[in-house]
Amino acid sequence: MLRYLGLLLLVPLLDSLLLLFLVTQTQISAPLMVLVVVLTGLLGMLLVRAEGRHTVRKIQQKLAAGELPTDELIDGAFLLVAGALTLTPGLVTDAIGILLVVPVTRAPIRWVVREKILVPYMDKKSGGFATGNVYIGGFPFGGDGGPNVGGQGPGPAGPSDGDAYDLDEEAYDIDFEDDDSDDRRGFD
Repeated sequence: MLRYLGLLLLVPLLDSLLLLFLVTQTQISAPLMVLVVVLTGLLGMLLVRAEGRHTVRKIQQKLAAGELPTDELIDGAFLLVAGALTLTPGLVTDAIGILLVVPVTRAPIRWVVREKILVPYMDKKSGGFATGNVYIGGFPFGGDGGPNVGGQGPGPAGPSDGDAYDLDEEAYDIDFEDDDSDDRRGFD
């Protein structure tokens, strides 16, 4: 958690240092730099608004067709973050926000977030049921005795080493005696 807080504090620091560098080391005046920051924020907000409407339409179309709008929901979350970033004054936050707004750059970011963050998290929390990565074959325990969730397992014959469960042990025959006392069942 402390790492995320440090990252959140690092972004405004980078924004401030970049603005300071641009004003002091280039021929750009301070009022012009403020105008550039305001214009990038406005441009970002206009893009967020347009893409937000487009994403809402795509969500409605997918729901009307009976499909799950997973990519569109991730895009909606990205657009919320992009809106917050473009409202924050600074060129770095505006650049990150615009990267999240433009569909060409948002698609690879969405793939990385889905495959590297969301799917492993859902697999861990649901044992693979949320993503369909469930255990489908063989004996559900690997050679180490632990559950083998998400894979094919060692095969239909059981564990590969046989050290978790020994299937060749003798079976015990249990005889049940027939008791004629009907008083236990409530019949008199």
